[in-house]
Amino acid sequence: MNSVISESAAEPLIFSWESSGGKKLAITIFLALSLAAHALCFYIFQIVYPPMIALLPPPARVTLITSASEEGRTLLRWIDSEDPALAFTTHRPPETRLYALPKAEHVPSYSAMQPTLKNIPPLERDLRIPSCHPPGAVRLVRQKTTSDMGVFKTAVSFSMEFDALGAPALPQANFAASTEETPQTIRFRVGVNQLGEIRYCFPVNSSGDPSLDEQAHLYVARCRFPKNTVNFGKADSLLVWGIATIEWGNDIARPQTQSGATVSP
Repeated sequence: MNSVISESAAEPLIFSWESSGGKKLAITIFLALSLAAHALCFYIFQIVYPPMIALLPPPARVTLITSASEEGRTLLRWIDSEDPALAFTTHRPPETRLYALPKAEHVPSYSAMQPTLKNIPPLERDLRIPSCHPPGAVRLVRQKTTSDMGVFKTAVSFSMEFDALGAPALPQANFAASTEETPQTIRFRVGVNQLGEIRYCFPVNSSGDPSLDEQAHLYVARCRFPKNTVNFGKADSLLVWGIATIEWGNDIARPQTQSGATVSP
C-alpha cells in the first residue's frame, strides 16, 4: 500500500496548483506604468505646449497716389498722358482769353402778359327723383363683315412652244391640300409627242405640299393636245418640250380639323 502511494506522488499532476502571486505583481506593475505614461503625456500636451491662438487676417490697406513723392508724381503724369479722353477734347490755345457768359436773369412769360382767366360755370343741381328702374343694357354695335371673295379656280397654262398644237383638253380639277398653308405656283417640264400625249413630265419646283405635288403631276400628265396628222402613229418621232404652270386658286379642298370630338365607351 505504501509503494502505491509513493508511485502516485512521483508522477506530475495534470493541473498546476502553484500560487499565482507573481502574475498579480506583474499586472500591478504594468498598470502603474500605464498610469504614469498617461499622466506624463497629459502633462506634455496640455501644460507644457502653449495653447493655440487664432491669428486674425491682416487689416486691409489702401494706398493713395499723391504728388508728395517722386514715384507718385511720375505715375500721375503717366496717367494724364495715357488718358484717351484728351485725344477727343478740344483745347483752346493758351494765348486766347476765356470769355465768360453774361449773367442773364430768367424772365417768365406770364410776368409780361397776364393770362385771361375763365369764369367758373355755375353749379347746377339735378333735383329730379332718380328712376327706380335699372339702367338698360349697353347696345352692341356690330361691325359689318366684309363680303366673301369670289371663288378663283386653279388655272393651268402652257408655254408658247405648245401654241402650234392647239388648245389642250384639261381633265376635271379636284385638288385636296394636306396642310393649311397657301401652296406656291408649281411648274413642270413636259414633252408632248405627235399624238398630243404628254410623254414626259418632270417637276421644276415644289408647291410646298407633297400631296399637291403628286396630284398636280398626275393632272398635267392627263392633259391631251389635238392630234397632228403629220407622222401619225409615230409617237416618239418628235417631241415638243415646254413648261406647264399651275397657279393655285381657292377652290382647293382644305383639311378639316377635328374639334370637340368625344369617344363613347
